[in-house]
Amino acid sequence: MLLYFFITCFPFIFFLKSLTLKPLPAWATEMRLLSLWFWREVPFFSIFKSIKNSLSLSYFTTIPSKMSLKKMSFTSKVDNFEEVEEVVMSVLDLPELVLECILERLPPAGLCSMAGVCCSLRSRCISDHFWVKHLKKKWGRVIGPAAYREWQWHTASRKDSSHVKQGKPKGLMRILSIVRPFWWVKSKVDDSSKQSSLPDDSIMCWYLALETGRFWFPAQVYNRENGHVGFMLSCYDAELRYDPRTDTFQARYPPHGRRAMAIENCVPWERLRAPPIDTSPHDLHISDCLNELRPGDNIEIQWRRNKEFPYGWWYGVVGHLESCDGNENYCRCHNSDTVVLEFNHYTPGSRWRRTSIDRKDHREEGNEADGFYGGIRKLSSEEEITTWKRLWPAEILE
Repeated sequence: MLLYFFITCFPFIFFLKSLTLKPLPAWATEMRLLSLWFWREVPFFSIFKSIKNSLSLSYFTTIPSKMSLKKMSFTSKVDNFEEVEEVVMSVLDLPELVLECILERLPPAGLCSMAGVCCSLRSRCISDHFWVKHLKKKWGRVIGPAAYREWQWHTASRKDSSHVKQGKPKGLMRILSIVRPFWWVKSKVDDSSKQSSLPDDSIMCWYLALETGRFWFPAQVYNRENGHVGFMLSCYDAELRYDPRTDTFQARYPPHGRRAMAIENCVPWERLRAPPIDTSPHDLHISDCLNELRPGDNIEIQWRRNKEFPYGWWYGVVGHLESCDGNENYCRCHNSDTVVLEFNHYTPGSRWRRTSIDRKDHREEGNEADGFYGGIRKLSSEEEITTWKRLWPAEILE
């Protein structure tokens, strides 16, 4: 308050000092007395408010018209000064391209929060266009066509069950079901009494079902059952559910033979992958790479203990025939009808170390003692090969 007082008084004081020291006329003395009377009679607070509004007005006049002021009107009298009316700009006033760029850069939690602002933003934020990117970025490595088919079946069953249910949510629950913020989605919404207005077949709904652990999806697990020695360097099909508290997964391995369902907790991301081939674990994969196999190639081969077991994928390499010394200049193993497969994580002499298959007429081969070998797929991706080598056991197996 004192600052504004000095600002208004100092110019007048400097003006008086600049005058010559001549006797002032009578009208000047009267004006000086009038000035003192004016400061004594007029309320200081009202003058301060007027000065403040005037300074604010002079500042805002430099801003473009659309984003500064909608209306400015004032009169010569301080008492009749009108309040400055500002325009509040909304996010929806932005151009469509700018708004879309902003939404594309939001994380999933940000999109959920924006969807709770208004209906217009909600219709934009739940669009598959934004959620496909987030789904691929986080879940693309562990979900495949089989997981998508499972999700379609899941949503279809939910629609069928919703027709059977009677009644609708009322009161507060009905309001909350319109748009649920992220904290609502994070909660356990398995209860049938909590219904979402999101389209069940939307990518956002699928993402949130994965993120909250409400959806079991098929995938494959490396070194199942916490790296059990009987499953080293193998990859088996399982049903998985995400645990957001630990950022790990719970795995359910299907029962086979006399063996009950096996459950494994705290499976890390590094031990998961989407099935590289859309084939049931009980079906033989038709190999299409047999004529291309040469010594040194990295492969995966189906193997199961007996006919009641599902197939698992096991890592190995193509080896040389016993008649070949391994010299590349003289090796003709790739011309032979017999393909030797080696599993070098087993000790030499182990019955699991080597096996051979027919290149031209390969079918499931084996017996009840050594198991049954199925289809083969050649590994050409460095990422896949690196993953297998990273899982290599610390010690050679018997």
